[in-house]
Amino acid sequence: MLEKLKQIKERYDTMMAALSDPGAFQDQDKFKTLSRERKHLEPIVQAYEKYARLVAHIADDEAVLRGNDDELKELVKEELDTLRTEREEMEEDIKFLLIPPDPNDDKNTIVEIRAGTGGDEAALFAADLYRMYTRYAERQNWKMEDLSASFMGGGGVKEITFQIRGESAYGQLKYESGVHRVQRVPATESSGRIHTSAATVAVLPEAEKVDVEINESDLRIDTYRASGAGGQHVNKTDSAIRVTHIPSGLVVACQDERSQHKNKEKALKILYSRLLQHTIDEQNAAVAAVRRSQVSTGDRSAKIRTYNFPQMRVTDHRINYTSHQLQAIMDGDLYDMIEQLKLADNVEKLKNI
Repeated sequence: MLEKLKQIKERYDTMMAALSDPGAFQDQDKFKTLSRERKHLEPIVQAYEKYARLVAHIADDEAVLRGNDDELKELVKEELDTLRTEREEMEEDIKFLLIPPDPNDDKNTIVEIRAGTGGDEAALFAADLYRMYTRYAERQNWKMEDLSASFMGGGGVKEITFQIRGESAYGQLKYESGVHRVQRVPATESSGRIHTSAATVAVLPEAEKVDVEINESDLRIDTYRASGAGGQHVNKTDSAIRVTHIPSGLVVACQDERSQHKNKEKALKILYSRLLQHTIDEQNAAVAAVRRSQVSTGDRSAKIRTYNFPQMRVTDHRINYTSHQLQAIMDGDLYDMIEQLKLADNVEKLKNI
């Protein structure tokens, strides 16, 4: 381990020298890449320096034990036990630091929520999930922007797509992809019978043009008249946009803006992110053929979590983690849940290091 950490320290020193070069700012793409790498390597280098000092201290004490000073030997024996235990604990911590980072974790994210089985109750639950992620974004000081939405009567959401911009937004939320199930008594249920409904969540890394290459000839762009609320505007303006990526068959429609240009911009943003996620899903499938991941971030058909209102509990089925803080979670307090998912994912990844 020490030798591997030395190599990382050498890489870190080389990278810091490159960043301190006045010409580094001229190539912004390279500068951003080096800055992201520094962010990942810095805690590893700090841990290495502390670990190296500890290893040197243990070596000095072991040298004393091989010497002739009996009084000094007695002093270091007890200290050695403590230092060796500390070394084992530090080695475990360093293993987690050595897990290669997901290059998409630092990206902004696009989240899509759709009502599933359960009719009006599913739409109300989809609205609750939207509120949950809105509150979580507020806690993280992230910025949110709705990209497209389709609402139902009574405050329900048929489907909604929104962008979240902030530090490590995708890395924090990527484990939310999947089917979310709710068990509760709907407001419209007079007999008090518990209903089970569901909504699907898809979390996509926001793609930049360098991440996904799209040929203009592969796109079919249709304009049509917006529908829904909007008064005279929706009756007279063909501002809605439908973008079809012909090779993949992916279709994105956007009609929320009055401007055709803005609708096209939002639709393309969603399309780029869906295509990037498609690539990631293919890579995950290839890895899963060799190693079945305990925490899946790609399979949106899998039931990942149940929100049981009568028992005030939330259970994540991927890691068998249950919290009885349902109200706090629905109010955006997702920190513990996400940290448990990260930990389970990292434990699984450690098996391949």
